[in-house]
Parts: sequence; C-alpha cells; structure tokens
Amino acid sequence: MKTLLERFRQLRSYPTAVIGLIIIALLVIVSVVTPFIMPYNEAIRLWRGGEDIWGRYPRNAAPAWQNWFTSTDVSNTIILDSVEGDGNVTISDLSADTREARFSFEFDFPYDTFPPELTVFANARYDSKEPFVEMIWITPDGREIRVGEFAVSSNTSFRFNQDDRLQRRLERETGIDGVSVVHGLFDDPAQEGLQVLPGTYRLDSIGLLFEPESELDLAFVSYGEVHGVAGTDHQRRDLSVALLWGTPIAMAFGLLAALATTVITMVIAAVGVWYGGWLDAAIQRITEVNSIIPLLPILIMVGTLYSRSIWIMLGLVILLSIFGIQIKQYRAIFLQVKESPYIDAARAYGAGNMRIVFRYLVPRILPLVIPAIVTLVPGFVFLEASLAVLGLGDPVLPTWGKLINDAATQGALFNGYYYWILQPSVLLMIAGLGFAMVGFALDRVFNPRLREV
Repeated sequence: MKTLLERFRQLRSYPTAVIGLIIIALLVIVSVVTPFIMPYNEAIRLWRGGEDIWGRYPRNAAPAWQNWFTSTDVSNTIILDSVEGDGNVTISDLSADTREARFSFEFDFPYDTFPPELTVFANARYDSKEPFVEMIWITPDGREIRVGEFAVSSNTSFRFNQDDRLQRRLERETGIDGVSVVHGLFDDPAQEGLQVLPGTYRLDSIGLLFEPESELDLAFVSYGEVHGVAGTDHQRRDLSVALLWGTPIAMAFGLLAALATTVITMVIAAVGVWYGGWLDAAIQRITEVNSIIPLLPILIMVGTLYSRSIWIMLGLVILLSIFGIQIKQYRAIFLQVKESPYIDAARAYGAGNMRIVFRYLVPRILPLVIPAIVTLVPGFVFLEASLAVLGLGDPVLPTWGKLINDAATQGALFNGYYYWILQPSVLLMIAGLGFAMVGFALDRVFNPRLREV
C-alpha cells in the first residue's frame, strides 16, 4: 500500500491541485501573518472605534488601485501629522508665558480631481487658557489665502467645508457664487471653469500657547476619493481591516468545523459498527432524524434569540453535523473492514474493543477521510459568511460576510461602491475554489476508481 506521502506527491500531476494548493498556502500565510502585523485587540479597536480613529479616513472611498485602470488620476488621501514628525515645526518664546508654535505642512498634489474634504485636527494640553491657531493656505502659484482661526481644546477639528466665512472669502476671490471651499482652494485661476491646479501646496499654521507648560499638536488631512488597498465604508472604516482579519476567521471556522465534524462522525460510525446491536441502531435512527433537520434555520433561530458568538455557532454547527449522512457511508465501509482477517487476528491475541476501533478500523478509511475534510471546508466557510450576510454574524469580529452585509444594507451596488461588495465576495470564491480543486484531486488520488484511464 502506498504511503500517504507518496499519494500526496501524485497531486503534482494535477494542475488544478497545484493551483488550489497555492491558493490555500496563500490563505494560510495571510491567516498566520495577520495577527502579527495587526494584533486582535488593535483590529477590534480600528473596526469598532469612533471618530478619533476613523475621522482621518475618507467616507466611501474606492481602493487606490482603481487609479491603475482609469485615465483620470483621482485624488488620494494625504495625512500629515506633527506627532508622526510630519511638517516643519518651530517654537519660539514671545514673552514669559506666551509661546508661538509654527506648523508648516507641505505636500504635492498631482491629481486631476478635487479632494472631497479638508480637515485639521488639533490636540492641546493646557490648564486654563486654550491655545489659539491661525491658518494660511499657500497655493503652487504663490497665492496666500487666510483659511481661518479657532481656539483649541483637548481635541478640536476644523473642517474647511463647514466654515461659512472661508466660503464667502473664496467666493469673492474666485468670482464664483456658491463655490465650495475645496474647489476654491485648489482651483487654477488661469483656467476657465473649475480646474485643479497641480503642484506643491502648503498649510502654515501659527499657534499661540498662553501657558509655559501647554502643548499643541496638529494634523492635516486631505481626504481622497481613493484610499488604501481596499477603500473605506460609510463609517470611514478601512476595509482592509475586515479583509485581512476575515481570512484567519474564515479559515479557522472552516477547518475546525470540517476536521471536528469528519473525525467525530468517523469515530461514531466505527463504534456503532463494532458494538452493533442497539447502539448501532440508535446511531442510525439519530442520523435519520438529524438528516431532515435544517441546519441554517436553527442557526438563524439561535442567533436571533440567544447569541451570535462565532464560537457558539461553531459548536452548534459541529453538534448538528456529526450525525450527518456521512455516518451511513462510513458504516458501509466499516462493515466490510470488520470482517477482515486481521481484525480476527486482533481479537485472537486479546486486543480490546477501543484498540480495535482506533488502531485497526479507523486507520483503514483515512484515505477517504482526507479528501472529505478538504472538500467540506469551503461549505463551512460559506456557512459562516451566510450567517453574517443575514445579519447574524459575530457583532465583534470583522469578517468577509460582515462586509457584504454592510454593503447590502447601505446599498453599495446601487450607489456605485462595487469594491465594497466585490472584494470580500471574490475572496470567498477564491477560498472555495482552492479547497474544491484540491479536494477533487485528492479524491482521484485516494480513490483509484475515480482516476482517469
């Protein structure tokens, strides 16, 4: 009998199996690497955070790779933060208690479209007197535009689009009634109509600190119509968080459910065949009753009335799947194996019941179990995603199904946000395709009757 290693080597003769193994290997690598590059607590913080976390991302921005397929270079997000060392910051003393902090944020803007929003985030530490900030916008052609001024509390944001005084000032300078703030700041006055003036822009901010121990940090964000490798959603969340963490969650759910279901089912079938009698009959009756119980409606009921925890769902899936129709398939094989001569020999030298079950019966059907485990994985992966799409996914975890559910709820396809629903859908299809191709090839390797002549 060929060893398992020799059988696995035969997979190289199946091109589809090689492609499937590559897909599975990539999914496993992403699943292993993701917790290191983005720890679980950090991922949950980014996914379930508030305005302080998501506020620096644009709303409903497409992935940055969209620019590769269009002739128009759409604006990307630009973030400059003094805490991260961005900008040129200088602090000078004006008097014993008053200091001046100058922030100069310079950036290149080579894009063909206007950014949707501009915001300055300010964070100050002081005792009683709030710092005061004044900002000046300098365009590539040398024009200086006084943007505005504001007092800074512990956390303050200045949103350019919401400043009516700045809009009226830009209307006078551009001569265009109702011009938006962003259009007025980035418009090329030498061109007819509203056209982006590409080049290097600078935002100079002067902060007055009225206490010796007070501190001030500023961050400038030019929101883009595209952002990151995966884009953002309606709550400004970076979709890459859910795409990355959805991989280990999907793989863990699918592999654990497939492995546990198959192994437990196989052991139950072996025990029933060996002991026979009322035990075997009871297992068969339970299997027949369980085969007509719908799994998905039960999961929906539990998720609606009790809990949507992914671990409870996983346990329930395993519990309701171990008495599946596979028990009858394994039972038919075990009935033949039970009559083998080496089983009689094991009885003769006094082997115990459990030794015969686990040492002589179960190993005989392992070649059939391995393909079964692989082919079951995508089904359980899609089951977990289906629960999330129905709104019954774990409310804490960012998953592929949760992305699809959010996209459907917010009308992503209707509003043209195709990336929002296509990215997780494609990952689900790729995962299912990879395991399916390997599983079918394993069937042919371990079952000679399925091999091509």
